[in-house]
Amino acid sequence: MNRLIQLRRTIPSSFIAVLTAYFALSPTIRGQSCPSHCDSNYNTGEGDYVLHYTSTGSHNTAVGNTVLYLNTTGSYNTGIGDYALFSNTTGIQNTATGHGALNGPGFGSVTASSNTASGFKALFSIRTGNNNTANGVETLFSNTNGFDNTANGFQALYSNRTGNFNTANGEAALLDNTSGSDNTADGVAALLSNTTGANKTATGWQAL
Repeated sequence: MNRLIQLRRTIPSSFIAVLTAYFALSPTIRGQSCPSHCDSNYNTGEGDYVLHYTSTGSHNTAVGNTVLYLNTTGSYNTGIGDYALFSNTTGIQNTATGHGALNGPGFGSVTASSNTASGFKALFSIRTGNNNTANGVETLFSNTNGFDNTANGFQALYSNRTGNFNTANGEAALLDNTSGSDNTADGVAALLSNTTGANKTATGWQAL
């Protein structure tokens, strides 16, 4: 019997069909372990232009279009959502979840580190401020250099730029604060109109 005919009879037709389909697919679809971006420095990214300028930065994770776009040497950062951590260049240990979270000033340099932002444009304007936590839509939106601030709730500490050690819990809490420090506001619109005052505590709806 012809050996070729015998081989065709031995191999199931379904198996041949699977092999044909497999080799017709692109390398990515065939199970390539690397997503749209990965490198020897343990950086992983999925989305257009993620980690675009990363050089020696390592252990970064970027998911979404232009996430960590300007990053160069920053390491141990995680960005999830379009434009998250867009302007981060050398900052480390930042976590941004949400569209534009920890975005930064366009093509300006951002060196801020150890920040956590969860929500649409949370900590959107960050530059050098460290150790901030923002949970909610546009929380700490204007913060550039302020550090050790905590904001929970829609637009809490929205206007803060350089104030430090502030805590705002509730929608619009410490909304107008720009440079005041060491303030604590618990409740919707608590300390809403405070701008530069320091060492204030307010609890309740529209308190102080």
